[in-house]
Amino acid sequence: MKVVLRKDVPTLGKAGEIKEVADGYARNFLIPRSLAALATKTEMENVAAHNAAAARTLARTDAENRALATQIEGTPLTIQARTGEQGRLYGSITSGDIAEALGKALSRPIDKREIELDEPLRQLGVHKAKVHVARGITATLTVTVEAEK
Repeated sequence: MKVVLRKDVPTLGKAGEIKEVADGYARNFLIPRSLAALATKTEMENVAAHNAAAARTLARTDAENRALATQIEGTPLTIQARTGEQGRLYGSITSGDIAEALGKALSRPIDKREIELDEPLRQLGVHKAKVHVARGITATLTVTVEAEK
C-alpha cells in the first residue's frame, strides 16, 4: 500500500515522502496515529504544493542571507580604543565588541558567536574577521582599530 508520510517516522522516512508499506502496518499503525495518509491524488498534490512552498521559502531565505553577506562585506567598521605607547591597546577588541559595533552599523542584532577572529585584536590597524551569516555563507569584514582622541 502506498502512503504519504505526514510526520517523520524514524524507521521509514521523512514527512512528505511517498512510501510503499505493508497493508497492516499502514492500517494498524501509521494511519491511526496520523503519521501517514493513503497516497491519493489529492494527497499527492498537497505534498507537491507543500514542497514547492518550502523550496520558495528556502530560496528567499538564501537570497536574504547572501544580501546580508554582501552588505557586511561592504561595511567598513571602525572601532576606537584606548592605547598605550607603541600602538598597543590597553585591553583588546573581542568578537563581542565587533558584533555590537556591526549591529549598530547594520541596525540589526549580530550574535558574537557568528564572528570568527584568530585572536582578539590588540594592535592598531586594519584587521580581517569572518562573519558566518548562514550555513555555507561567510562574509569577510574589515575592522579598523584606531586610537581614541
